[in-house]
Amino acid sequence: MPRDPVAEQDWAALASDLGEQGYALTGPLLSGAECGGLADLFDETDRFRSTVDMARHRFGSGRYRYFTHDLPEPVRALREAFYPRLLPIARDWADRLGRPGSWPDRFDDWLDRCHRAGQTQSSQILLRYGPGDWNALHRDLFGDMIFPLQVVVGLDTPGADYTGGEFLMLEQRPRAQSRGTAIPLPQGHGLIFTTRDRPVRSTRGWSAAPMRHGVSTIRSGHRRTLGLVFHEA
Repeated sequence: MPRDPVAEQDWAALASDLGEQGYALTGPLLSGAECGGLADLFDETDRFRSTVDMARHRFGSGRYRYFTHDLPEPVRALREAFYPRLLPIARDWADRLGRPGSWPDRFDDWLDRCHRAGQTQSSQILLRYGPGDWNALHRDLFGDMIFPLQVVVGLDTPGADYTGGEFLMLEQRPRAQSRGTAIPLPQGHGLIFTTRDRPVRSTRGWSAAPMRHGVSTIRSGHRRTLGLVFHEA
């Protein structure tokens, strides 16, 4: 039976970290060879539907590309394996915040809802940064159909292949200063994080703490990552 690295994760610990922080670092998901193979796809332009020059759009500096729906097997497999594991967390968060949590059990059914709502384009991303590149704080919201969690997978080794380039999370806290966190992303590991906010306890029960994400400036080398988004664009 093929190995399922997503199922092998400690999901109780990941759910706890997500609830406490809005993000959680997984163990290994891809081998070094798999990471290298995915990173090398960046130059195969026919695999992508569009390329974004971040400086041109004032998103930061660097480039990223959206895959077509014909996803490489590791990308397809990871996305489909993550959805049912993230679904109970997403529904729990929605319940705490008093929001509809009507994502279907089957991932294909959820994608069909996205398509019927007009969100028909692939949202899976391959990103490449070089020295001096960075990514502005943002959220990956492409329409009304939103899944509240997403995953980024490191394809290079921090400290060896590049320096700088920490994954950044900024949480806007109620009636307080915002809190920032910088997270190194090991090669082959995934970081699960909130798409837009996380539930936090308040005097009135639960409230939503808005969060944004980005990447700190690359000081040297090259940093490539895979972005898994569970709603379409």
